[in-house]
Amino acid sequence: MDHSETGYDAVTALPLVVEGYDLEHHERSPSADFTRRTTVFALHGDGETGRGEDVAYEPEDHEALAAADPFDLSFDGTFGEFSARLDRTDLFEDPPARETNRAYRRWALESAALDLALRQAETNLGTVLGRAYRPVRFVVSTRVDSMDRIDTLLDVDPDAEFKLDPEPDWDDELFDSLAALDRVRVVDLKGFYEGTSVDVPADPDLYERTLETFPDAVVEDAYFTEETTPLLEPEADRLSFDYPVHDVESVEALPVEVRWLNVKPSRFGTVESLLETIAWAEARDVRMYGGGQYELSVGRDQIQALASLFYADGPNDVAPRDYNEQRPPRTLPRSPLKPGGRPTGLGLE
Repeated sequence: MDHSETGYDAVTALPLVVEGYDLEHHERSPSADFTRRTTVFALHGDGETGRGEDVAYEPEDHEALAAADPFDLSFDGTFGEFSARLDRTDLFEDPPARETNRAYRRWALESAALDLALRQAETNLGTVLGRAYRPVRFVVSTRVDSMDRIDTLLDVDPDAEFKLDPEPDWDDELFDSLAALDRVRVVDLKGFYEGTSVDVPADPDLYERTLETFPDAVVEDAYFTEETTPLLEPEADRLSFDYPVHDVESVEALPVEVRWLNVKPSRFGTVESLLETIAWAEARDVRMYGGGQYELSVGRDQIQALASLFYADGPNDVAPRDYNEQRPPRTLPRSPLKPGGRPTGLGLE
C-alpha cells in the first residue's frame, strides 16, 4: 500500500535525534499467582524523552534485557531512517522466550522513537496525520469464574461494559447471569493461542453456548475446525481477530472475509505496518477496536491515544490500568476517556 494512503509519509519524515537511553522496569502483582513485568525504553535527545513499553509476558526476556550490553541507539536523522536502522539491529542477544516477543520489543523502540520525535517537534500524532482526537469508549477486560469479579467492577463503575474470556468450566448459572447483565460487548475465545497459560481449545459446545448467550457481542479469535465451522459461518459479520494479526498479509490470510479487527499495536512491531493495516481496514469498512497487553506504564496511554485517533467508538480494550487491580480504586475514570487539551508526543495527555 502506498504510504501516502496510510499517513506514514508524514511520520517517516519527522526529524529525530537520539543521544542515549535508559531502561525503566515495572512490576505489578494483581494476584498471588501472577506477577506482570514490563520494560520501558526511555530515549533521550535534544532535551526531550520519548518512551515505549516492551510488553513481553516472559520475565526471563526482561531480565536478559536488563543484563545485556547496551544498544548503540545514538542517531541523528528522520524517524523513517531510524526505523530502517532497527531493521538491521538484533534486539536480542539470545533468542527470545517466544518469537512474538521480537515484535513487542521492536514496538517498544518504535513507539519510544516516535514519541521522542513528536516531542522534539512539539507536536502530536493527530496533528501529523491530520486527525482529531476523540473521546475513547472502553470496555473492561477481565477473566472471571463467578460473578464476584463483575460485581466488584460494577461497584466501582456501574456503567462498565466488558470483554470476557469464556471458559469450558463456566456453568449455566454464570452464563445466565452474564446474559442477564447485558454488559458483555466482546467475548474472546482465544482459539489461536498455543503454548500459553490462556489457551482455550476450540470446543464446539463452548462455542455454541457462547454464541447463543451473547448474540450481540463481537466474537474474537474463534478457531475454525470441522466441528466449529458450521457454528461460526452464520456469525461471520461479528467475528473478530486478534492473535493472528500483525500485518495486512496476516489479515488477508484469515479463513473468512474480515469484518472486525482487534488492533494491538505491539503485535505489529513497526509503525509502518500498523498504519498500513489500519488504512487497509478503513478502506474496506472493517470495524476496529483497540487491544491491550496489560501495559503497566506509558504503553497504556499510547494505545488509548491510537484508539482516540482511529477507532474511538469501538469496544476498546484500553481501560485505565487500575481496572486490573483486585480491588480497584473508586475514583477511576469512566468511559469514554477524554483527550487532553493538546497532547504532545504519542500519548493522549
